[in-house]
Amino acid sequence: MAAHVQPDLAADRRPRHSLGAAGCAAADRRAELAGHPLGAARPVLRRAVARNGRPQPEPGRADRRADPALAGRRTLLSAEDPARKGVLFGLAAYLSWGFLPIYFKHLHGALPTEVVAQRVLWSVLLLAALIAVSHRWQHLRAAIASRRALGILAVSALLIGANWLIYIWAISADHVLETSLGYFLNPLVNVVMGVVLLKERLTRAQGLAVALAGTGVAVLALGASSGLWISLALAGTFATYGLLRKIAPVESLEGLAIETILLAPLAALYLAWLASRGELAFGADPHLTWLLTLSGVMTATPLLLFAAAARRLRYSTLGLLQYIAPTIQFLLAVLAYGEPLTTAHIVCFALIWTGLAVFAADGLRRAPARARPEPATCP
Repeated sequence: MAAHVQPDLAADRRPRHSLGAAGCAAADRRAELAGHPLGAARPVLRRAVARNGRPQPEPGRADRRADPALAGRRTLLSAEDPARKGVLFGLAAYLSWGFLPIYFKHLHGALPTEVVAQRVLWSVLLLAALIAVSHRWQHLRAAIASRRALGILAVSALLIGANWLIYIWAISADHVLETSLGYFLNPLVNVVMGVVLLKERLTRAQGLAVALAGTGVAVLALGASSGLWISLALAGTFATYGLLRKIAPVESLEGLAIETILLAPLAALYLAWLASRGELAFGADPHLTWLLTLSGVMTATPLLLFAAAARRLRYSTLGLLQYIAPTIQFLLAVLAYGEPLTTAHIVCFALIWTGLAVFAADGLRRAPARARPEPATCP
């Protein structure tokens, strides 16, 4: 054995600077195996040189990095931070939509049809700027090049235009309470449309929720509510819009941009017709003009906040946040605008809220950790 070790030891006694980093490491390993004191005398060099010439970590650092408890703590913190931001983005989006009636109430000097037309045109400009800043032109071109996507978006554009018109008219006509009811009904109408059109099967909880909501609507209809059609029209148009957007292979930003682009010629022609008759509010009143130019911001900002929340939150969490907006609208209608709250309204809302509680609890129990979010419930 000594005859085989001695040549290696002799080679290892050469000046260490002539061996190089890899040579030093090899010599140290051979010396340690042979019992040579060099292995014990120079632990720093052996520890400092690693494979591929990279420094090795200090003793214990790798152990700390591999500690499951520490790794789990870092994972928990990193997971909590996006979720916390997602909740903040979601709250900001739905609070914006909830308080939107205040903005539209201040546009009472303009016709609801002009407000919708102005909203379309200013949204086109703002969304085009956002797409340019985010370098998403290729996504927009790809969506426009797809006949299937463009056909679906043409229909969804008409639906969202009708939804906006009904919503803005209802607010100007003091029917904020009915708009609130419409957006409370929307998730349950989605369930019904899934059963009727997509042949989905209802769970027991979903069936109970739909039955409670249907009973509430019947109570309100028997109470001779003249504004019930507003609630049903808002829920129906937006549920159909959501169904189409769910099957359209387009992201929310590009989808809304294409929809407003398709509506823009009609909006421009209508505004030109109003101007020819001297009935255009834009430009005639500085206060109204300023507010109308903000319509694009009021449309796009909540949508972008919703998109940021959807990337960070579980679908079930996002589903619970959607009830913030109609709740705020309900409170505004009753407390701020003094709209009448009849016994039929109280019974109807109580039944629908009970149904939504059952629906939300069932959704929390069944929801996957992540899922593709539904289109934003933007009025």
